[in-house]
Amino acid sequence: MRIELVTIVVEDYDPAIEFFVDALGFELVEDSPSITNDGRPKRWVVVRPPGGGTGILLARADGERQATVVGDQVAGRVGFFLRAEDFDATYQRMVAAGVEFVSRPRTESYGRVAVFLDIAGNRWDLLGEGAPSTA
Repeated sequence: MRIELVTIVVEDYDPAIEFFVDALGFELVEDSPSITNDGRPKRWVVVRPPGGGTGILLARADGERQATVVGDQVAGRVGFFLRAEDFDATYQRMVAAGVEFVSRPRTESYGRVAVFLDIAGNRWDLLGEGAPSTA
């Protein structure tokens, strides 16, 4: 078994697609018209890191209850973890793309880490191997 998708509730589809594709470098896997369980139009939008793995279903908040969780889906904790092969290059690219980091890169026992916010305000760890590069 494997986890195919996880959902992130967002305010709107297009800014979320732009963030994940342009700022994070994800691939837009699917963007198809769909309908809610009660027949209203919506979109089925899936993004995925390059090379595969678990995808993210970007779900537009539908109603007041869902709107209240935008940006707080894991109660303020880091709830998503993005591993980069080249931490420093990925960090610099994301900073240049306007991604908001809430912590500076640091080295922990498990590798390099910096916390950033996604388009909705959810906290993510950017993870990488080992010590910072000296280049």
